[in-house]
Amino acid sequence: MDALERMRSGEMTDVTDAGIQKALRKAKEAMTRFNALNLYSPDYGETLKEFLPNVADDAKVNPPLYCDYGTNITIGSGSFVNFNCVFLDGAPITIGKNVLIGPAVQIYTPIHPLDYKERRKPIERAEPVTIGDDCWICGGAVILPGVKIGNRCIIAAGSVVTQDVPDDCMAAGNPATVKKRL
Repeated sequence: MDALERMRSGEMTDVTDAGIQKALRKAKEAMTRFNALNLYSPDYGETLKEFLPNVADDAKVNPPLYCDYGTNITIGSGSFVNFNCVFLDGAPITIGKNVLIGPAVQIYTPIHPLDYKERRKPIERAEPVTIGDDCWICGGAVILPGVKIGNRCIIAAGSVVTQDVPDDCMAAGNPATVKKRL
C-alpha cells in the first residue's frame, strides 16, 4: 500500500511522500486551469473531467473550487456545486445525486495529530465524508472528517457538521444539531 492509499484508509501518513506530492502537484495544475473557466466556457466539461474525473456528466461545478487531489471526489448526477467551495479530499468525498451545494461550503477529510509534538511532523490521516441523495447544503456550511449526511437532508447556512445526520433531517448550528424531521 502506498502513502496515498494509507492516508485514504485512515492511517497517519507522511505528506512529504513523493507520491503524495506528485498527486498534489497534478491536482493543483488541473485546478488552476479549471478555476480560470466558468460554466459557459467551451472547454468547461473537458477541463472539469480532467480536474474531477469522478463527476457525473450532468453535474455542474461552478468555478472556483479548491481541493487537494480531485480524484477522491465523487459527485452524482444532477448535482450542483456553487462557487468558492473547498473540498479537502485526503479521503473520499462522496456527494449523491441531485445535491445542491451552496457557495463557500467546506468539506474536510484530513485530521492532524492531537499531540502538539506530533503535529510538528508533516503527517496526517483522513476520514471520508458522505452526503446522500437530494440534499441541500446551504452556503458557508462546514462538514468535518468522517461525517455522513443522510438522504434528503438540509444543512442550514453557516452550520458546522461534526457528527452524522440521519435521513430526512434539517440540521443547523455550531455544532450542527437536528432541528426538525423533514
